[in-house]
Amino acid sequence: MIIDRQTFKYQDKIIIEKIKMSTPFRYEAIFENSGCFIYFKDRAPKLMSAEQNVQVNSQEAVLLKCGNHFLEILKRTEEEEVEAIIVHLFPEVLKKLYSNELPKLIENQTCNVRSEVVVSKEVISRFIDSLEFYFQNPVLINNDLLELKIKELILLLMQSKNVCSIQELISDLYSAKNVHIKNIIELHRYSNLSLDELAKLCNLSLSSFKREFKKVFNDTPNSYISGQKLKRAKELLRITEMPISEIAYGVGFNDPLYFTRLFKNKIGSSPSEYRDRETI
Repeated sequence: MIIDRQTFKYQDKIIIEKIKMSTPFRYEAIFENSGCFIYFKDRAPKLMSAEQNVQVNSQEAVLLKCGNHFLEILKRTEEEEVEAIIVHLFPEVLKKLYSNELPKLIENQTCNVRSEVVVSKEVISRFIDSLEFYFQNPVLINNDLLELKIKELILLLMQSKNVCSIQELISDLYSAKNVHIKNIIELHRYSNLSLDELAKLCNLSLSSFKREFKKVFNDTPNSYISGQKLKRAKELLRITEMPISEIAYGVGFNDPLYFTRLFKNKIGSSPSEYRDRETI
């Protein structure tokens, strides 16, 4: 449960915040097209994502890339409170701050890393102390100062022992349109959303969405999405006894009859025939 929250806004976006929470605390953090830097003052959570399950230590920071993450802090004592400072790394803000400089920061090294602990208290403590000062004196904050603090954080992270983490994150954010589309499609590939609705989730017109989709997946949206749904449907037909109509709804079709026709057209047999053949 969040007890208290202080925020600093930049261009109508919450860019830095300090939250105080009571334990036990479980937070679902979804960053479809942004990064997030979180520093834990006294107690730190377990970080869980599709790729990781790791315990973070106190006075360490976590850099979260695009995706879905769970942060969990278990209760240790009665009336326990935990503090965290969060810096949101929006691609449009980074592009504005760095303009043409941003590629120069990431061009020297190619990495493939996950969200992870990126800095310890030796590197980041003074930066956190400076933010604490501004939380105590919020009237001093303005856009110019926030820009300087974001640049300071980026430079500190670039010099940390896990430089690959920040380079990979910034690289993803700088090409955010493609990353955003990929994450949205992966998140909703079994949802019954129209192409118009998917395009809106990606903040694109339908025509732009189709063009960007082709760049990312090398396929048309209808072909790729229906292929993914049918692939999942085949798996469910093989390993479960779910009714065919339930499978159709489960993989994102709102009309079981249309699902059956499409399945037969693409696979060469009806769903029931496929199940009989594959489960013998």
